[in-house]
Amino acid sequence: MDKPIENYWRIRLKEAKSALEANNFDVFLTEDLASAKKIVLEQILPLTGAKSVSWGGSVTFITSGIYDAIKKMPGLEVLDTYDKTLTPEQSLELRRKALLVDLFITGTNAVTETGMLINLDMIGNRAGAITFGPKNVVILVGRNKIVPDLDEAIFRVKNYAAPTNAIRLDKKTPCVKTSYCEECKSPDRICNVWSITEKSFPKGRIKVILINQDLGL
Repeated sequence: MDKPIENYWRIRLKEAKSALEANNFDVFLTEDLASAKKIVLEQILPLTGAKSVSWGGSVTFITSGIYDAIKKMPGLEVLDTYDKTLTPEQSLELRRKALLVDLFITGTNAVTETGMLINLDMIGNRAGAITFGPKNVVILVGRNKIVPDLDEAIFRVKNYAAPTNAIRLDKKTPCVKTSYCEECKSPDRICNVWSITEKSFPKGRIKVILINQDLGL
């Protein structure tokens, strides 16, 4: 059979889709990031009727091109928390306001095969928005985020996602030097707020797009 890796992941992602749907998430399966972008712009946005949009930190979201596309769409109120011209105080206030948008887009640190989303935040705006506030949430997920269970999810977050994000953001934390999570007291610590989302409430509020590519951190 051609493309054994892609076919292997099709099976895994299909199983993850079933588990997530059993937990009341809306789930979309895609082969690549370009297809995920189309789903967001051509299906989810019209379906939700969203008039306001914002996002949380996500490498996959930026890579997808959705960020640039949404900023150019007419008729949308866009709360751009990535705007580099904002002062720290303005950025924090915009993140607070983003918790009340119609559609919030972000990624996740891990998805378990039992259908849970696991996240660890510095500020907590991403975890907070997934939990409550925005009317609809879109989660972009590369296949590399799939793990067997909660223990493996926590291990992945603490020993891969967190250190690599700290390195990416040029933080002054021990994990930047060791590549492993440390119980640090650094002011730059990005590991502050955990969230475990076992089910979507209300049903379908959180929409997960599973992508058959390795994406994000």
